[in-house]
Amino acid sequence: MQDEVEHKIAADFSRLEENVGTLVSRLDECRKENDLLRSELASLQNILRSCKLPGAGSVSSSGQESELTHAEKYRVKQKLVLILQKIEMELRTNRNL
Repeated sequence: MQDEVEHKIAADFSRLEENVGTLVSRLDECRKENDLLRSELASLQNILRSCKLPGAGSVSSSGQESELTHAEKYRVKQKLVLILQKIEMELRTNRNL
């Protein structure tokens, strides 16, 4: 009887160790993926910050510089920020699946 209990405890302990090992492996994979996603997101943010707005400072066929108004630039920037936020939410959603 005592041997059965000890054997059952040893088997349970062994399963627990396996499960912990599996969880640690998954955690390491998630951390690596998280670091990669953060790097990609930072890269996208840098691209967003450094991109030139269309039409800003370009010369039109009539020879005059065409520039976006402040309101147009603000709207474009808002749209770009929304796109970036959607990308971030999508990355988070896919990672949680």
